Amino acid sequence: MSEPTVPILDIRDVSKVFTVQGRRVEALRGASLAVRRGEFICLLGASGCGKSTLLRVVAGFEAASEGQALMWGKPIAGPGPSRGMVFQDYGLFPWLTVRDNIGFGPRSRGRPAAEVRETAERYIELVGLQRFADAHPHQLSGGMKQRVAIARVLANDAEVVLMDEPFGALDAMTRERLQDELLDLWSRTGLTVLFVTHAIEEAIFLADRVVVMSPGPGRIEAVHDIALPRRRDVSAPDFNDVRRMLAGQLHSHHARKAA
Repeated sequence: MSEPTVPILDIRDVSKVFTVQGRRVEALRGASLAVRRGEFICLLGASGCGKSTLLRVVAGFEAASEGQALMWGKPIAGPGPSRGMVFQDYGLFPWLTVRDNIGFGPRSRGRPAAEVRETAERYIELVGLQRFADAHPHQLSGGMKQRVAIARVLANDAEVVLMDEPFGALDAMTRERLQDELLDLWSRTGLTVLFVTHAIEEAIFLADRVVVMSPGPGRIEAVHDIALPRRRDVSAPDFNDVRRMLAGQLHSHHARKAA
């Protein structure tokens, strides 16, 4: 077992440069962040600040141009089941049922059929979709699809869940319900979550720590511990104190960029 003093994720001075139509684009510059096992971290910032790029480097979908990202002290060299990605557009296989979508990872890794089914049933129950186990994605609401996407990651033995604005396409009521469900799931499983959002209220509601990122190129501007007790009340004075502080930081980024 890994030593508890070793962070599960260690992002060390990571920069990322793309070439787009012959033009050099610096998406991320010198990002450093250590994430402890079981933490819920939100990456907060406007579009173009490198949040999703940093998430993709941690996922192993992109290689850092400089610096490195480590998991349990070992370099991340590519995608792996220990880091599961949840996207805004769900990424489900439309031809598979809920049960088969969730069981896809274990099945692809050659696990016995009985084990695949048991794993799928366990995570179907965990996300409360027992009545929809045999449904296909087109028969589900957006919130249900996102629950399936989360369960599929968990069924693949992920230790870290990487979430790229997963609730951004949902209506406000569904989004609030899934935020509560995600926190409940996180507290029961001990997962480590790295969650990208541009919504200040969402970041404060969910996170142990909020990482504020600034654009042009993307940098980690500040890291804030959110010491508010859970379940957090978005109308409480202390919640709104934090919201004003974070809003001030984000607005100052826009002001500097426009200057």
